[in-house]
Amino acid sequence: MTRLLSSLGPATAGAFFMISAGALFAVSNTLVQYGAMRQGIPPASIAFWQYLIALLFSLPWIWTNGAAALRTTQPGLHILRVALAVGGVQLWTMGLAQVPIWQAIALIMLSPFFVTLGAGILLGEETTLDRWLAVLVGFAGGMIILAPWSEAFSLHALLPVCAAAFWAGTSLLTKRMTRSESPGALTIYLLLLLTPVNAAIALGHGPGDGLAIAPGTSGALLLAVGLLTGLAQYALARAYSIADAAYLQPFDHVKLPFNVALGLAVFGFVPPGSMWFGSVLIVGASLLLLRRETSAAIA
Repeated sequence: MTRLLSSLGPATAGAFFMISAGALFAVSNTLVQYGAMRQGIPPASIAFWQYLIALLFSLPWIWTNGAAALRTTQPGLHILRVALAVGGVQLWTMGLAQVPIWQAIALIMLSPFFVTLGAGILLGEETTLDRWLAVLVGFAGGMIILAPWSEAFSLHALLPVCAAAFWAGTSLLTKRMTRSESPGALTIYLLLLLTPVNAAIALGHGPGDGLAIAPGTSGALLLAVGLLTGLAQYALARAYSIADAAYLQPFDHVKLPFNVALGLAVFGFVPPGSMWFGSVLIVGASLLLLRRETSAAIA
């Protein structure tokens, strides 16, 4: 599999890992929303168990690789990256407890705009006209789906918007750190440092109760969420280690159809008709960018 992706070039391989991360996150998001809306699990508790379990699934890899798995030259940037991730995770889980999954995902589409701007300013990446057009078309699709001018708009929708800003910062740091850090180290340090912070936030919702979880369905749900989260974070780090951050962002939009389909199947969330037009813009922009970048890599 690795040999096949390498033969396709960095543009296609990066897109593959980014889309894979989106698919994994879509399933995880659906389970998180189910736990919050149907099982009544507090969002802060979900965030804690989600990343603790993801960390536990990573322990065999740490054990196999020994000290090499934790080798880093940028401990300060790891801490900053985790601080941004904490804000994104907490705001995201709070948002999923309040708004339909398709609307939350549409709002997260604001993140690529921040990433593209930051990639040019902070990472020195070339922000070409093609990249700007693809991101802006995708952003326009997200806005059509969101329809912030409608009466149904809620202040709770601002939670995913704020999460998008925090995650944009996390993405930029991830790309910068791939210059010296391995995808495995990026994944492990994120999970290792994120877990105690999430625990403190969960305990802040009430001694003991914030970390308590009922056995049975709730426990199995959180186990699956943790595993999916760990795999998705690794796929995300792999994508950023292969291709430019600005180039990858439109492929993050492809997670929208995944989330909409799961939201419809599990919760019966039926988005308005404008949803489909917005999706065409988002997916079309991503495919156009893939074609242009792949052609440029071959030329």
